[in-house]
Amino acid sequence: MTEENYNYRTSGLFLRNQFEGAGKFNIPIIPKDNFSDADLDDLLLIGFDRAISDDDHFDRMVHFFLYDYKFEKLWQKPDSFVDKLKNYKAVLSPDFSMYIEMNRTLQLYNTFRNRWSGAYLANKGIRVIPTVNWGNEDTFDFCFEGIPKGSIVAVSTYMVQEHNHHADQKDFFMKGYNEMLRRIAPRKIICYSEPFEEMRGDIIYVDYELSGWKYLNEEKKGLPKHTENVRIVHKICVQPPGFFCKGSGSAYGGKWIPKKEEDKRLLGEPGEIKETFTKNGEKRWTKIGEEGRATKERHFSDHNRPLIHTNPHDHIIDWDENSGRPIFGKYINYPDGAPEFKSYERIVNMCNNNDGLYDEYSFSTISEFKWCIRCGGEIEFIWKGKSYSITYDKDGRINIGEGYYIKDGKYYNVESHEEITDIYGFTADTADEILEYCIDGEKLRSIITKVMVVARTI
Repeated sequence: MTEENYNYRTSGLFLRNQFEGAGKFNIPIIPKDNFSDADLDDLLLIGFDRAISDDDHFDRMVHFFLYDYKFEKLWQKPDSFVDKLKNYKAVLSPDFSMYIEMNRTLQLYNTFRNRWSGAYLANKGIRVIPTVNWGNEDTFDFCFEGIPKGSIVAVSTYMVQEHNHHADQKDFFMKGYNEMLRRIAPRKIICYSEPFEEMRGDIIYVDYELSGWKYLNEEKKGLPKHTENVRIVHKICVQPPGFFCKGSGSAYGGKWIPKKEEDKRLLGEPGEIKETFTKNGEKRWTKIGEEGRATKERHFSDHNRPLIHTNPHDHIIDWDENSGRPIFGKYINYPDGAPEFKSYERIVNMCNNNDGLYDEYSFSTISEFKWCIRCGGEIEFIWKGKSYSITYDKDGRINIGEGYYIKDGKYYNVESHEEITDIYGFTADTADEILEYCIDGEKLRSIITKVMVVARTI
């Protein structure tokens, strides 16, 4: 055996056996640090991926409510980050994911990695607060191990809160939370994102809404609603939008729920067909299947792209078996006339064309827009007096361009009636690529939450 091989197989980073363990799986123990109340006043957080390149915010605690790939390198080469992390007020132990769909052995492994990393950093003189996460009840025999009773702990409710079109996962979260209270009896609980009303304990609430980069150096203005047992202090987590809070509950999020009134047309009584109208008066028929969910929808519109769509055209609607979200399939054109759309019952839902109702169709966040595109949604909107449409081409790729009509062999914008020469627009494979499309020098990403949406399929 060579010396190199011997050193490799006996190294601490290979064996990971340096620390005292707890429970039948010998989960490493994170020593309880004696944090004072003053240490937790005016608490600020910073994400690990920002902390390793930051030199200005050492009064904060480092958190790992990030996607795992953002901090996998800490597990692989922990020595590389010790000197940097020593500068901070404290470090929350790495929140390796515990999604309920994960193999149970992987959940056990990620619990081990959470505690081993915390114990390792504590051994290097860094103050550590354990982050607690869990799966279903079959993880309770190991997911709370390695944390002494009376410790201060950190949890996150973001992934299990109702958000976008996902229902909350409160029942799942509260089972684990109450078991944590029973087993660990934490002295204080740092809660990243708003606590559920049912949560008990001395909770320090870290506001998720103020967790964006633009609040990096700002104090919190005003306090959100909270339960009586929640103590509020100034909290800001430094993370760019789109990169925080994962690893708890279902990897697919909670089951789909219709957040907008018009999305409710996709649920109903088996066998019925709902007749609804978009804001610009385009008619839709939505067929409800045996499970009370839409199976097919007919659009009496070419979505202002007559060379791509026929009027009418259909979409088959599937439902993701994991997330329960609707997925609109590729359009079905009928150049020779559409077949009968059989129905048992017709429900008419006429929409008044008043300004207040446009909010129902508009996008409040970029995330909502991307979700719509992922579901196969088609969108018509108006920006600065011109019409634009997002549809799908014959290959199923996403297309965006000016909405047009044809007159005397020429093409004119539907809203402005100005002649246009580029009827093909821009085609891409993903929502992120479509968001790079420029309209009058502005990227769609910067205006999509400001446009007037007059029709959308989901």
